[in-house]
Amino acid sequence: MSAMPNTPLESLPAFCEGIQYFADTLPELDRLAAAPLLGPDTPALPDPTGEAAVYQTLLAADALRYLTLQVTGSKSSGHPGGFASSADAVAALHLLGHRNMVTEVGHHAPGFYSAMFLDTSLEAMGIQSVSDMRTRFREMHGLLGHLSGAIPGLLAPAGPLGQGQHFAMAGALLHRDKLFPVTIGDGGLGEPYIMSAFQHFATAYPDVTNYLPVLVWNGYSQEHHSMVSLWDNGRMAAFWRAHGFDDVHLVDARDFADTADAPTYADATTFGFKARMAFTGAVLKAADEAAKAALSGRRACLIIKQLKGAGVHATGAKSHNLYAHHTLDSDDVKGGLQRRALPIQAWRVTRENFRHAGGGPAATVAVTETERALPDLGTLPLKEFPMGENAVPTTAFGAVVGEVGKRDASFVVSNADGNEASGMANINQALTIRHPTADALYFQGPAGQVYEPLNEDACAGLAAGLALFGGRSLWCSYESFAINGLPIWQTVTQAMAELRRKTPATVCLFTAGALEQGRNGWTHQRPEIESYFAAMMRNGNVYPLFPVDANMIQASYDWALKQHNKGVVITASKSPLPVRTTLAQGEAAIAQGAIVLQENAGKKTVVFAVTGDMVLLPVFAAAEALKQAGIGSRIVAVVNPRRLYRPHDVLWSSVSEPDGTFLGDAEFNALFDGDALIAVTGGPSAMLEPVLLRTRAAKRDTYCWKRGETTASAQQLFDFNGMNADALAARATAMLA
Repeated sequence: MSAMPNTPLESLPAFCEGIQYFADTLPELDRLAAAPLLGPDTPALPDPTGEAAVYQTLLAADALRYLTLQVTGSKSSGHPGGFASSADAVAALHLLGHRNMVTEVGHHAPGFYSAMFLDTSLEAMGIQSVSDMRTRFREMHGLLGHLSGAIPGLLAPAGPLGQGQHFAMAGALLHRDKLFPVTIGDGGLGEPYIMSAFQHFATAYPDVTNYLPVLVWNGYSQEHHSMVSLWDNGRMAAFWRAHGFDDVHLVDARDFADTADAPTYADATTFGFKARMAFTGAVLKAADEAAKAALSGRRACLIIKQLKGAGVHATGAKSHNLYAHHTLDSDDVKGGLQRRALPIQAWRVTRENFRHAGGGPAATVAVTETERALPDLGTLPLKEFPMGENAVPTTAFGAVVGEVGKRDASFVVSNADGNEASGMANINQALTIRHPTADALYFQGPAGQVYEPLNEDACAGLAAGLALFGGRSLWCSYESFAINGLPIWQTVTQAMAELRRKTPATVCLFTAGALEQGRNGWTHQRPEIESYFAAMMRNGNVYPLFPVDANMIQASYDWALKQHNKGVVITASKSPLPVRTTLAQGEAAIAQGAIVLQENAGKKTVVFAVTGDMVLLPVFAAAEALKQAGIGSRIVAVVNPRRLYRPHDVLWSSVSEPDGTFLGDAEFNALFDGDALIAVTGGPSAMLEPVLLRTRAAKRDTYCWKRGETTASAQQLFDFNGMNADALAARATAMLA
């Protein structure tokens, strides 16, 4: 072991600068690693069963472990333990040529960065050496603590647990000739969404099998034993088979231990050379067989059972996180690095193998590194409803959605509660619910484009994942239930703000708002979800839209389809409502952010700034009452509130595909100037913050949702929340007195 290489400094490869320890030699190095097995014309191990292939995979796994600990130790921060126990599988899949890898575990980030460093992908960020990687780890504009959309070669973000499987399935659906491995931690396996999502997808898309879950079964979660740590191998295999997997490839490190007293969760890095080779060979063989099965029509999974922290500074849950006392000089980190140190020749071979795996660096070959071609939608057939007529906004919207699906065969609509329940049966009629049971009565069949798991996470996950990977999609939900799918939608939208390429906006429609759910009571009345989007507007690429009628909702969707790297949220009713705008007016309202719906002259003027459609009913009634009293009013529909912020309110310039269009002061004042202003919304007041920030009206007030209740009508909910026509008119009169 040497702190510096024995060879002259000038022979040290430049990328190795920053590596603290090098081994003098390793067993069989000269025989089995004299030259890399991969090269320009060899994108994958030519013989995965060969001794040299196993040996060079072992070197790759140890290189990943070393870099993970070296980089995290340099900042006394980050998470080395979980990835360390997966390194053998990750190395095997890379050297087998499978470069489209995602993860469910954000804490595995430093290991994924290490792979991208070895294959030179990080050079696009100016990271040329290990020293550069150490400097840039967990720093602004560097290597984030968790995977994001900003890192070259990495396909998808990873933050909250239970999300990565959606990215793997979305990638598999859009790119049928590629394998999408996804690593899953046994700590995260307790998330309720992972296995149900796999099972529903397998039922809906039985012919799409080119995704490969890789379970990292290491016995521990973040701070304690994992909840499946007491399962035996048979139970774990049966668990995966019960969720639709045909082939379960389970490799248990304990089976290869060269001591009789190996614990249930063994650390293969402590084995002797022959035992290590046997274990790595088994992992490589299982990974190859599982990958081939997944690419040939069988649902396969790979399970690596190995102690958490294998090969780093500690084991078990204690290996999960580094704290301030874990420095490069502390005995535990120093010892871990020295145990995993490699000779310079091993680093050269590993670097070349990664650089050529799959045909080149992931930053050039991964499917998400280029913009995916989309079929041209042409001019969509928007229907102009006559002013004054009553029409159902969501039904008008559904007609356009159906046309999009007919013009783009990869387009998917997801909905947990059913399109028909939201006034959009026409979507099902046009595109068919994807279901193994064909039944014309329910518009369902095995080739449909409507994905309906009764799980909002699965709905949001597939739809958002498809958008991130370059496809068009739409997530539809009842407003009251969408909260269960928002974490992954937020993750994807944030990642889109960082992407190095264009991708279609992730679009969702929330229907059946609180005002339409009176009979169901507060369980179905959750308009506070809008506060989530109100906060995200400041992010720079999130656009909640509030169309007021059947014409404007079509214009909203037409606009959303033309956007890139944005999160677009359309909220609308499924009840017949008056048509108050033309299509052209709807387009203008979206572009500038708001539109005047009605203006009555009077001795003084109160301005009603309103988000929503049904909530306009008491506002128009209040305006009529004020008119009878000689008081003027102006009803302004706030359609695209993101446009109404001031430029400095939003981090718009920091995002990919920046949109710096904001309504100017003169135009804003023309809309909202008056003697008093009342902000009205069927949801939380936060969505009207842009108006309240900028209005010059000295007298202002807000009428918004407070709490749900079981009622017979929307009017009763207006009454209960103190926002009916009488209350609005009375408040306006008092403010103007």
